[in-house]
Amino acid sequence: MKKFLALALMTAIITTNTADAQTTAKKSPAVTVSQTIKSGATITIAYGQPSLNGRTIGTDVEPKIDKVWRMGANEATTFETNKEITLDGHKLPAGKYSVFGIAHDNTFTLIFNKEWKMWGTQYTQHRDKDALSFVVKKQVPETASEKLTYAIDKDGKISMVWGDMAIAFFAN
Repeated sequence: MKKFLALALMTAIITTNTADAQTTAKKSPAVTVSQTIKSGATITIAYGQPSLNGRTIGTDVEPKIDKVWRMGANEATTFETNKEITLDGHKLPAGKYSVFGIAHDNTFTLIFNKEWKMWGTQYTQHRDKDALSFVVKKQVPETASEKLTYAIDKDGKISMVWGDMAIAFFAN
């Protein structure tokens, strides 16, 4: 009888912990944005969406100046296109890529890497698989965003807003 009670108690504890784990929301939920642009290419960006929660970009939270950032939270942010496109005039073949960035004082370097299935902090181990990198200007958004947010419009403008920082580039 004692063994039965011990087993029942253990089952109840495991069941409760499993249920709690399944109902707890991720701090940075997975978000996907997708758009078919004028050229006919469909672009999809999938990322973990962190919130600032009172933190300051560059001090308490990424991106930090001159350090590689995963462009989101959790797994590496991915960028997928079903057709070859140009991003600000730079060719990117059809495929799925991880996206990393490096913030500088007034600019931002975007890096598209062929190894897309990785944890977001593993860029260094895969840097030899970079497919494309280019620099865009950092901007100040009209409205700051508590949550990291990507958008793609039909004209091919791809933008990211995070706190009081924004970047934008064009796909066609």
